[in-house]
Amino acid sequence: AALARELTELGTTVTIPACDVSDRTALQHLLETIPAQHPLTTVIHAAGTADTTPLPELSLDRLSEVQRPKAHAAAQLHELTRDLDLGTFVLFSSGAAAWGSRQQASYAAANAYLDALAEHRRSLGLPATSLAWAPWGETGMAADDSAVAYFGHLGLTPLAPDLALGALQQALDRGDTTVTIADVDWQRFPAAFTTQRPSPLLSELATPGRREDGGGRGAPPGDHALRQQLAEVPAAQQHHLLLQLVRARAAAVLGHSGADAVPARQPFQELGFDSLTAVELRNQLSTVSGLDLPPTLVFDHPTPHAVATRIHGELTGGQQADDAPAGPADGTSAAPDEPIAIVAMACRFPGDARSPGRLWELAASGRDAITGMPADRNWDLDLLYHPDPDHPGTSYLREGGFLHDAAEFDAGFFGISPREALAMDPQQRLLLETAWEAFERAGLDRESLLGSTTGVFTGVTSQDYLSLTTDTASDVEGYVATGNIGSVVSGRVAYTFGLEGPAVTVDTACSSSLVATHLACQALRQDECSLALAGGVTVMATPGAFVEFSRQRGMAADGRCKAFSAAADGLVWGEGSGLLLLERLSDAERNGHQVLAVIRGSATNQDGASNGLTAPNGPSQQRVIRQALANARLDPADVDAVEAHGTGTALGDPIEAQALLATYGRDRTAEEPLWLGSVKSNIGHTQAAAGVAGVIKMVMALRHGVLPASLHIDEPTPNVAWDSGTVRLLTESTPWPRRARPRRAGVSAFGISGTNAHLLLEQAPEQEAAPAAAGGGSAVPAGVTPWALSARSAEALRGQAAALGARLAAAPATDPSEVAWSLVTSRSVFEHRAVVVGERQEELLAGVAALASGDAHPGVVSPGAPAVAAERGPVLVFPGQGSQWAGMGAELLDTSPVFADRMEECEWALSPYVDWSLGEVLRGDGAELSRVDVVQPVLWAMMVSLAAVWA
Repeated sequence: AALARELTELGTTVTIPACDVSDRTALQHLLETIPAQHPLTTVIHAAGTADTTPLPELSLDRLSEVQRPKAHAAAQLHELTRDLDLGTFVLFSSGAAAWGSRQQASYAAANAYLDALAEHRRSLGLPATSLAWAPWGETGMAADDSAVAYFGHLGLTPLAPDLALGALQQALDRGDTTVTIADVDWQRFPAAFTTQRPSPLLSELATPGRREDGGGRGAPPGDHALRQQLAEVPAAQQHHLLLQLVRARAAAVLGHSGADAVPARQPFQELGFDSLTAVELRNQLSTVSGLDLPPTLVFDHPTPHAVATRIHGELTGGQQADDAPAGPADGTSAAPDEPIAIVAMACRFPGDARSPGRLWELAASGRDAITGMPADRNWDLDLLYHPDPDHPGTSYLREGGFLHDAAEFDAGFFGISPREALAMDPQQRLLLETAWEAFERAGLDRESLLGSTTGVFTGVTSQDYLSLTTDTASDVEGYVATGNIGSVVSGRVAYTFGLEGPAVTVDTACSSSLVATHLACQALRQDECSLALAGGVTVMATPGAFVEFSRQRGMAADGRCKAFSAAADGLVWGEGSGLLLLERLSDAERNGHQVLAVIRGSATNQDGASNGLTAPNGPSQQRVIRQALANARLDPADVDAVEAHGTGTALGDPIEAQALLATYGRDRTAEEPLWLGSVKSNIGHTQAAAGVAGVIKMVMALRHGVLPASLHIDEPTPNVAWDSGTVRLLTESTPWPRRARPRRAGVSAFGISGTNAHLLLEQAPEQEAAPAAAGGGSAVPAGVTPWALSARSAEALRGQAAALGARLAAAPATDPSEVAWSLVTSRSVFEHRAVVVGERQEELLAGVAALASGDAHPGVVSPGAPAVAAERGPVLVFPGQGSQWAGMGAELLDTSPVFADRMEECEWALSPYVDWSLGEVLRGDGAELSRVDVVQPVLWAMMVSLAAVWA
């Protein structure tokens, strides 16, 4: 209004109508209201909506919101005025369109459209000038102190309005079509945009030299204030002080209110940093530390914790990581034959076997997990099936061992965008979930694993999901490669958990997971890693395996693996995922990890020039078994059972059985035969996960003392000379008593590639029982028991409660105190939290049920909002009345400025409400501390002032 009055006073007629310029009808009506005696001659389009949504999080709706007032409106202005006699058509673009920004992706795209529109109009002979502005000072989107500071760190000084208008006039006088107008610091600006990747526009403009913002060494190392501040605090607190500094600076760069918004161990990329904000953070940290920190700081050290560790090492001249993983505790290498402990297992297999316990229940109960083909994979099941094995492009079998929930994946839980998740092979998704469960079963969380030398060894073969991504290429481009390359299967697990040991993907076909386990054991013995995940995964994205083996007549007509049976007529395909968490036995015992079983030894070899590329080779299988026994320092008679490869094929099974008879079957009594079985009779041939499925089954058998029956064996195959040795098929469940030695079992896996693997398991050594509480009975006092639950979202929290309720319903005798202990010591802690409290089991279960259903309950305590994930630090619990004594704090008032300052603030806060002096009470004889109305405020002031000193 003020501007309108000013223009009117100068003799100008001013009309200021309201109009949504992106609305074509409204804009057309506005143009029609312009009087003929004052025709439209100039258009200046300066509208726009700023947006800082990071590119990976940008939705189509948000993109449209930014495009509409900028790009769409410009298009409407162009189309509706192109036939008018305009002299000037000015578009206010942005520098973001010239140099780009991950944080301003939608805004940059909208302004780039304006530049292109100006060029288009010029090609039509129409007037057009598009000005890509750097930020303006005093007015506009950058007219506040935080924006000025932000752009200043990028090397952009906000333009004075007079200077900007002068540049506008000059561009119009010269007839420029597109021009960028900015006040650039050429020492800072190019570096900010070329840190993460080269820029053809800016790379050659970078000017070397010492930075004025602290990027160079701004102060002599010994004189810098931060170094002096570190010297004044105990060594144990130095890293925490630097971590708080890094988190606070990172929060400021991102525009958050405080350090609590920046979790210490969350990657900067997940927090929303791009190359620009990364350089800004580096510049700020260089200034405050006086260190010459590299522009790639946050890429080399991808979490606030890691950056704080780097800065701490440089400032103190110490080790670069305060918690850097060390070598073996005794400083020596592991023995080459040291047993490897299995300290945790996790799996997903057919028949809803979502845990090792469920897989054991399935095998021990003799359950058949073969089902029809899944209906949610876009397979045309009607066209796919044909009973004729020679019919091209079809399968004569329409059953298998499927994971019917393979498409389910909580991408947000792992910090993965929906677009990237869609591009990811389901095998990668499934393995992430399995890895998380394996670590959690071992009582390890992501924070404790971050930066450790834990290795990842995974077997994977099928990668047919890649063929499906072409249907949605435009939606997932940029993620397809990493989502489908085999090497990333192990690499993504290592990345997600921050593991820095070897990450190896193995493809030896059906022996992949056992070969991966063998390599993991070797790496552990050679000190290449401290822990290792080993296993494999298979999910069939297409029915290609069924079609291929139909042509070969390699599948059982009834869809059942009849391992070593006279009726064996082929395999049936299955899916699954299984992981073992491995550790050297000596380390596991020292670290207090539960040992589920021990891997005594393993071996791998190749069939070589066998009777056909894919034909098994008996002598090679014998050699790999003998080598595994030699590596384990065992004799064949020391092994009680073998979990066979046992696919149910008429060729492979007899060759395997003869190899077992030749190695394990001799010199045995009829009372102590080698027992032989195959879990494939329950769940099918799970391919790259087949070996680890056998391991998990046999570990559970070792622990339960029972050998489960193999299914579908009418009588042993006549194609094996069973009387040449003492090997018996597990046609029924068989007790497995412990003898004078531990129970032991072998596990075999043979790949179609010719790579064979054999592994030897041993019952876990007896572990000392925890000492009983003094006087007997439970060590947990009677009273209220808390069950603490947490999850990544409110919905997931209810799901956790439902899962806990179901678990306890199946085991009603579980001690509530043991549940409470496990929930707080073996589960990861997430933002959404609740505590269920009660004195009796039924009270606790009622609270869990209410939490699961979202109902209110007096025994459920939930904040209703996500907690802030902060770095763990000291927790101060202030004592109440009774902790006071005469003279407390008096000496600190004289010797600690921090204590005295905070106490003065407390006295000021209390003064409107009390008629006594805080300082006088502290320095007095203590008589006033007997008054309740005095002692409690004094204790409050004492505690917060002490906290200020300790912080």
